[in-house]
Amino acid sequence: MEWSIDKKNQRIENVSQAEMDALVAKVNHCSWRQTFHVQPVTGLLNDPNGFSFFNGEYHLFYQWHPLGPVHGLKYWYHVKSSDLVHWENVGIGLEPGDYFDSHGAYSGSAIAYKDELYLFYTGNTRDEDGIRHPYQCMAVMNQSGDIKKFSGPVIDHVPEGYTEHFRDPKVWKEGNTFYAVIGAQRTNNTGCVVLYQSTDLVDWTFAGEIQTHLDSFGYMWECPDYFTFQDQGVLIFSPQGLEAVEGVYQNIYQSGYIIGEKLDLNERTFNHGDFHELDRGFDFYAPQTMLDPNGRRILIGWMGLPDIAYPTDKSGWAHCLTLPRELSIENDKLIQKPIHELQSLRQREYRVTDSISNEAKSYRDFLGETYELIVEFDDADSSEFGIEFRANKEEKTVIKYDTINKKITLDRTSSGEAVGVDYGTKRTCKLEAADQIKFHLFVDTSSVEIFVNDGEEVFTARIFPSQDSQDIRFFAKDGAVEMKAIKWDY
Repeated sequence: MEWSIDKKNQRIENVSQAEMDALVAKVNHCSWRQTFHVQPVTGLLNDPNGFSFFNGEYHLFYQWHPLGPVHGLKYWYHVKSSDLVHWENVGIGLEPGDYFDSHGAYSGSAIAYKDELYLFYTGNTRDEDGIRHPYQCMAVMNQSGDIKKFSGPVIDHVPEGYTEHFRDPKVWKEGNTFYAVIGAQRTNNTGCVVLYQSTDLVDWTFAGEIQTHLDSFGYMWECPDYFTFQDQGVLIFSPQGLEAVEGVYQNIYQSGYIIGEKLDLNERTFNHGDFHELDRGFDFYAPQTMLDPNGRRILIGWMGLPDIAYPTDKSGWAHCLTLPRELSIENDKLIQKPIHELQSLRQREYRVTDSISNEAKSYRDFLGETYELIVEFDDADSSEFGIEFRANKEEKTVIKYDTINKKITLDRTSSGEAVGVDYGTKRTCKLEAADQIKFHLFVDTSSVEIFVNDGEEVFTARIFPSQDSQDIRFFAKDGAVEMKAIKWDY
C-alpha cells in the first residue's frame, strides 16, 4: 500500500490500521534494523526522556513521530526493562493534543515520588501565526503503568529576558526541595540554562539563570541535565550553534558537559572547567542520565542528529538510542563505560593473539554483523594501527591510532551508504596513550559504539554497509604491533 498521508502533521489516532500495517511491514523489511538497540517500531525516534527506575523496573521514554522519518508531531513512546539490556515496548506514554501540548510533547524527565512516577515535559504549541509558545507540563504514572496528564501546565510562561526557545525540564530533589533545569535562549540569542524550584512538584518558582563561564556559547542549550557526583557538580547539555574548529564541534550540533564545584543553589553560581564533548563520533545527541538503585549514574543518548537525512528514511524509520553507559569522574573528566549487564548478550567466544607487521590480517571466526569485540594493541613501533570492520572488498569502517600525532580516528568514508557527508566522514581526537590502546566495540546491524581505553573516549556512529560486509581486519603500517583480541557473537 502506498504511504501517502501528510506524515508530518497527521495524528496516529487518525490513521487506518491498514496504513499502519503497511508502514510496519515496510520498516520490518529494512536490512538495517538493529538487533540490540532501542529503535522505533515505525517512524522517527529522537531524544531519550524520562529515564528512571520506578516500581522495580527501569523506564525510558523517547521522542517519537510514528508516521514517518520526519520531525513531525511528537509523542512520548514508553519502553521498560528489568536489566537495562532487554527492553519491552509498552506503547505511547504521552499523547499530544491538549491546549498546552497541541503541537507536540517535547523532551523532559521523570522523578519517582510517593509511589508514583512524575513525568515533566515541554508542551509545544503554536499560535495562528505559527509562533511557538512552550509550556512546562506534568503527567503522573501510577504503579499499574497508567499515565494521566496534569490538568494544566505547571510553568505557564517564559520569564522575561528569554525567547520562546525554552524547553526540556530535568527534575531532581535535594533535601525537601525539588529543582528543575530548563534549556533556554536569552533574548540576545545566546544559550543558557535556568533554574526552577518547588516544594510539591506542582507550584514552581523561577529562581534565575545558572551563572556559568560560558556567556556566549552557541544560540541555544538543549536537554540540560545537572547532577552531583563524586563530590562534584556536573552539567550536561547540548549547545547549538558552535563553530567547528579542528578536532572538535564537527557535528551539526554538539553534546557535552562541564564539571566543577557543586552548583550553589542559592546564588545559582557554577564554578566549572572547560566544556568537553561527550562523544567523539558522528551520531550522538541529547543524552539523559539517571541514578540507579545501586548508586550508578547511567547515561543514554540519541544515536542520531537533527536536520540530517539517514539511509533508513526511505524505509519509514530513523534512529535508535545508544547503549547505557556507566559514568565516573577521573581527573575532572567523565569516563563512560558500557554497563556490565551487556555481558548477558555474549554468546560464542573467540580469541586471538598475534604480532602484526606492515600488513592487514584476518582470522577465522572474526567476522559478522552483530558482535562485541575487545582489542588491545601493545608495544607498537608502527606509525599507525587499528581495525577495519563491517568490511568487504569495497566497504569498511576503520578505527585507528596514529602513534606519531597521538590521535584516534574513526573513518566511515567507505562504510556503505553515505550519511551526513556535509559534515565530513572522519572524526578524530587526541589521546596521549601510554603503552597500550584498547578498543572496545559494540557492532550492531547499522551502528558502532567504540569505547577507547576503558571509556576515556567514546566514538558513536551509524553505519550502513551491505549485508555481506562482515570481515574484520587488524592492521599496522610502517612497523609492527602486538595484538590481543576477543570477540563474542551477539
